[in-house]
Amino acid sequence: MVKRIIISLLVTILFGGIDYYISLPPLHIKSAEFWGFLFFVTIVFLVCFFFSSVVRMLKGSQITPKNRKIKAPKSKKGKIIVFISGAVVLAGFILIFISSSQMFNAKDYRNLLTVQERDFNEDVAEISLSQIPVVDRDTATRLGSRKIGEVVELVSQFNVSDFYTQINYKSAPTRVSPLDYADIIKWISNRAEGIPYYVKIDMATQDTELVKLEKGMKYTPGEFFSRDLLRHVRFSYPTKMFENITFEIDDNGHPYWNVSYYDYTIGFLGGRDITGIIMVDAVTGEMKNYPVADVPQWVDTVYDSEMLIEQADLWGAYTNGYWNSIFGQKNVVQTTDGYNYIALEDDVWMYTGITSVVDDASNVGFILVNLRTKEARQYTMNGAEEYSAMESAEGMIQEKNYIATFPILVNIADTPSYFISLKDNAGLVKAYSFVSVTDYQIVGVADTIAGAATEYRRLLKDIGGVKEEEKPEPITVEINITVEAVSSAVVEGNTVYYIKATDGKIYTVGIGVSSNLPFIKEGDSIKASVDTENNVIKVIN
Repeated sequence: MVKRIIISLLVTILFGGIDYYISLPPLHIKSAEFWGFLFFVTIVFLVCFFFSSVVRMLKGSQITPKNRKIKAPKSKKGKIIVFISGAVVLAGFILIFISSSQMFNAKDYRNLLTVQERDFNEDVAEISLSQIPVVDRDTATRLGSRKIGEVVELVSQFNVSDFYTQINYKSAPTRVSPLDYADIIKWISNRAEGIPYYVKIDMATQDTELVKLEKGMKYTPGEFFSRDLLRHVRFSYPTKMFENITFEIDDNGHPYWNVSYYDYTIGFLGGRDITGIIMVDAVTGEMKNYPVADVPQWVDTVYDSEMLIEQADLWGAYTNGYWNSIFGQKNVVQTTDGYNYIALEDDVWMYTGITSVVDDASNVGFILVNLRTKEARQYTMNGAEEYSAMESAEGMIQEKNYIATFPILVNIADTPSYFISLKDNAGLVKAYSFVSVTDYQIVGVADTIAGAATEYRRLLKDIGGVKEEEKPEPITVEINITVEAVSSAVVEGNTVYYIKATDGKIYTVGIGVSSNLPFIKEGDSIKASVDTENNVIKVIN
């Protein structure tokens, strides 16, 4: 018997170790993955023990039909122990249910997200048109693939990973994503040096850069064995329940992975919420554990967007308790189907519309949630939900069959507005649109952002939304610009240059303005006449 138990244990340890190395479950009593792992090793042990018993019998054990007698237990004490054990287990399940149930803890579930009523115009200032993000995830993927395709020695060895995390980098909305090994053979060839680049995309100018690192990244989700990111973190934090992974860069451009972890904050298995992140240096693998209150300022994403949407729905459902959410449904609201991000106060905020539980294609407002701190703000206003605004923008040029992207929330002339890019079937942006949140019949569409904004402002002015004296005509001033960086992009077949000045402002200028534009470089000083409203250079002297 002892020998069979030892053999079964050794086999169980072997297979359990292999399963743990591959699946990496948290060793935490609240984790379903842990119980799945425990069930697996238990089955392995029982199968091994049963198999060894069968083998022993087949070899001629002393257990024969003559001496094998199984007597049923007749002890009442044993039955009582079984009954009490079953009752204790049942009571435990009931307590877990009650302590975690939304029915009994509606207020706690609502308070997972603390939402403050705020004024939109005070919180969200109008930004320059040149700073409006026009690069969504799909466009970023195309730009990243195009950029790596320009470097032959890279495209044969690496792909661009699909992370494309949105961050604020030096106050500019930016998407970043690391490269990844093209296949396992390329990993074998390059693992000693690691991954030497990541992609950085300015979401306003579409400027795409392959950033070369002094030392390559050796800890990524695309690595194998001990350098696999999750395996590397799991072996140092075996009990943490991981939620999501984001790729970010600090203010010096150094790459990091942020692995968030969660716990249950209501009862035993209720109120799942992020409680901290493990920050991993992508180059060295050095790790630091930060509770949510201590996360560095430059980090933009701590909370998972889908989790925040769940919490926002709980906040909207349980305003007046659990039973009201089912029967009366007084003041019960829910988030709309979709969300996006905006840059605000040097952080990234998720926004989504709020609508009634009755599907009426309209919003009663929207909320912003800070992805780093989970600060939540509510803005109450009646208006169109996002998909109605998208259909309205598409309808303005329906003959072209353009497809609207999910809106970005902006402030235009003190009016909450949706900014929407319109793409053709090939995924190329062909037009831009501004749609009023409060009246989706007010739509400005044009081939350029400035043109769409001009048409949109005209429509607002026609209905009294913008007063002449409040919005004077743009003025052109002559200024000196010291060039910090310059890049170009082809927009609607025309080359447009983006000039970043040393004071942080970004100016746009068409190739037709000056034939000297291709020769402007960092450090040059130029005198230009600039439209101050849109930061568009009209004349270069």
